[in-house]
Amino acid sequence: MQISVDLFERAPLVWLLLGLLMISGGLYLGFDHGLTIVYMLIGVFCSLYGPLLFVFKRREQPTRSARPLSRDFISAGATVIMPVPDESDVEKQQQAQQRTLTA
Repeated sequence: MQISVDLFERAPLVWLLLGLLMISGGLYLGFDHGLTIVYMLIGVFCSLYGPLLFVFKRREQPTRSARPLSRDFISAGATVIMPVPDESDVEKQQQAQQRTLTA
């Protein structure tokens, strides 16, 4: 599965390199050759499609917050398991309850 993710992430670069290769192949053949225009058109298409694909992929990625959320952050409905209080928190709560009962 990791291989397909790596290929998908590098797809814009592959399109760009393919386009540059087609353009250079068309220039190598020269304008006297009949397929030069086809090579050039395919090369321009691929060279424009690569950066366009890169921009669309960037728009689809979720934005990352500048500050990471704490471990105990509870969002609206996204948390399945509630955070468990530490033992020191339980002891502090018991001590506070004893103080309120003795006061």
